[in-house]
Amino acid sequence: MDTACPSRFGTTIHVTALDGIVNVNSLFTLAVFVGLAWKPTDPANSLVDDPNCQAGSSIAEDLIAFHVYSFSCFLFSSLIALGLKQAIRIARNSTEAHRTLFTLDMCHINRTALRFGYLVSAAGSVCGCGFLMMALVNVVQIKLGTLACGSSHTYGAVIPLHIKKEAAAGTIVTGFGQVECVAKGY
Repeated sequence: MDTACPSRFGTTIHVTALDGIVNVNSLFTLAVFVGLAWKPTDPANSLVDDPNCQAGSSIAEDLIAFHVYSFSCFLFSSLIALGLKQAIRIARNSTEAHRTLFTLDMCHINRTALRFGYLVSAAGSVCGCGFLMMALVNVVQIKLGTLACGSSHTYGAVIPLHIKKEAAAGTIVTGFGQVECVAKGY
């Protein structure tokens, strides 16, 4: 318990944010499994005519590795989020009397631990998205040719993917800061 600052702390906002993390991670985990079900070494899967631009076995191996790394990051992030959510529910349902303001339940939670948990969970999701993006880059290289060949189609697929991933990661980090500001009452 946070004894230094016994102020009210809105937990409903945090539980909703944690639900969002778990739901998004579940969707990305589904994408990882769909990607793992695809057979990248099938020669019919490539649109490349030049044999020098065809992806080698190392790119296919990296594709599988990045899918596994992505899955482990999403699983880690979801487990941290579910653990934090359970801790909030336990604190909310403890035998100590807690206050209710309108329909928002209030309880005392160690803010530092909660913020650290959010940070770790968000970092896991961002890392999972990064690995998933690298797996998709490998899919593009298998389908359209390696980046070393300089195909405009390959770069046309990879560059927007990278830009959108960075924008999404920024949104996750910015959203994390907004949840903390709302909880503090700013």
